[in-house]
Amino acid sequence: MKLILAIVNNDDSAMVSSGLTREGYSVTKLATTGGFLMSGNTTFLIGVEDNKVDAVVELISSFSKKRTQVVPTSSYGVGNYTSFPVEVTVGGATVFVLNVERMEKL
Repeated sequence: MKLILAIVNNDDSAMVSSGLTREGYSVTKLATTGGFLMSGNTTFLIGVEDNKVDAVVELISSFSKKRTQVVPTSSYGVGNYTSFPVEVTVGGATVFVLNVERMEKL
């Protein structure tokens, strides 16, 4: 058995959640925040049998799209402060697959 931890952008989380539940996977959702942009994410916890891992990862991938976003950055100089926009890539998913020794639904 495996535990899949999938960190997904909030813009994609509803589609990922719907896709997983439609395919019959039990999913736990946690509201999380990314460290770089301090933007909202959803972390999914999904317990699956070993032979289902690739199908779940593919499903998550199909609903988690990367896109670009313009964010302000700050620069400090001697006595002045400037702000300028930078284009960054957001979205997609970060997926961890962990071994599970035991799982029980009580």
